Amino acid sequence: MTLSPLKRRLVYVTVFEIIAIISSTYILMMLSGSDAAESLPAAVMVSLAAVIWNFLYNTAFEAWERRKQVTKRTLLIRSVHAFVFEGGLVLICLPIYMIWYDVGLIKAFMLEAALLLFFLVYTFVFTLGFDKIFTLPHHYKTASAP
Repeated sequence: MTLSPLKRRLVYVTVFEIIAIISSTYILMMLSGSDAAESLPAAVMVSLAAVIWNFLYNTAFEAWERRKQVTKRTLLIRSVHAFVFEGGLVLICLPIYMIWYDVGLIKAFMLEAALLLFFLVYTFVFTLGFDKIFTLPHHYKTASAP
């Protein structure tokens, strides 16, 4: 199934975040010893923070690329992009966990580390599946063909 770029992004983020919230709720329940009524709002807050951070960070990153006239995203650029994004997200999420669960920095970091590991695998698997179901528009395929 092929979608326009905007619809593809909207479907991607919506489905991704719904599954992410459900999964995060369960993981937070297991790690914090809380129930769904306590962990679901935390998962929603973190999901919302991640979506907002993703939008702001990538907007700033792409503006930096334009200013620096970057024409190719090298492995180094992509690696720095990923590490800075994740580092920023950790800094955003730690206070959420500390306040919501009334825990210290170490426990909040353990919650975030577990979710970070989950999301590394989940994002990869989800994106592979998404790309199989929602193929790129035809003009993308022909534009990159040798």
